[in-house]
Amino acid sequence: MKLHLHTLENQHQITGFDQHSISVNEIRYESNLIVSGAQLHTDWFDGAWSALDAEALAPILALQPEVVLLGSGEKHQFIHPKHLQAFLSAHIAVECMTTAAACRTYNILMAEGRNVVAALLIARSAFHAV
Repeated sequence: MKLHLHTLENQHQITGFDQHSISVNEIRYESNLIVSGAQLHTDWFDGAWSALDAEALAPILALQPEVVLLGSGEKHQFIHPKHLQAFLSAHIAVECMTTAAACRTYNILMAEGRNVVAALLIARSAFHAV
């Protein structure tokens, strides 16, 4: 799906996504990403959703967002409750959704000027055998 949004100066926007890639500012990536308005981590976590742990979530917490969108791939899944405590202690809202929904929601929240971070798993890595 190709997305069209008003361009925000010096901000990372998700400009497209499919099952195998995510485009940020028109550049296509085929790996899991962490994206915020100011930062892009293209080498984040290379595992299955079920393998998300405190170490994988630490770079998200380090960005100190207001809201975190966790894109779980094609299937909607929830993060293990034991990992929510670190976010809640830091007063960070966490929403789990499919990666497609997280991409759309990220752009809406960015356009509103919110401090949002999206951590996105693409289908290729989201469902590979561990």
